[in-house]
Amino acid sequence: MLADHEKLVLDIRPHWIALAGPVFLTVVIVVGEVLAFAYYPDDWPSWARWAVVGLGVVLFLAYAVRAFLAWVTSHFVVTSDRLIHRSGWLAKQSMEIPLERVNDVSFHQTVFERMVGAGDLVIESGGEYGQNFFRDIRKPEDVQKTIYEMSEENQNRMMSQGAERGDESTLDQIDRLAAMREKGTISEEEYETQKRRLLGRL
Repeated sequence: MLADHEKLVLDIRPHWIALAGPVFLTVVIVVGEVLAFAYYPDDWPSWARWAVVGLGVVLFLAYAVRAFLAWVTSHFVVTSDRLIHRSGWLAKQSMEIPLERVNDVSFHQTVFERMVGAGDLVIESGGEYGQNFFRDIRKPEDVQKTIYEMSEENQNRMMSQGAERGDESTLDQIDRLAAMREKGTISEEEYETQKRRLLGRL
């Protein structure tokens, strides 16, 4: 899926905490089935026992197995050009956000999530992408930092390529630098340094 110039930076599955609910339900189902057989009332018809078994199997397949397959097939990917999220086994879902469209990346962690290294990631992007919410991301603070670093590298690469082709005027490049400064991808000092370099070409 990668372009010739594109490199893979990060490829992660959701944190194992995403499986906590399905595992707990599986334990409850197993315990319930064992108790149903061990303490089955004598005055109940035999079909009632198998109805309990069938209910347990349906719950296991509908929730636990489905959640496990979603975890196995879900990937959050950061490349040098874009963000990719893919999930699904039979019914697949995929979305891609170019790094130049990313406006803001934030994360949220509860106390427990911080202890285990999990959290939720919110990515705001321009245009049709809007706000995207990703649950149970591994080490979300590190992922946030990686996205910002790749966004900065991508912006710098696009600017240098544009300058080589003569696609952008010096003022256009300064405007792009100002936008990067406002987003926080470059510091005020870096902005002034690059601005002086561009003005020196005039």
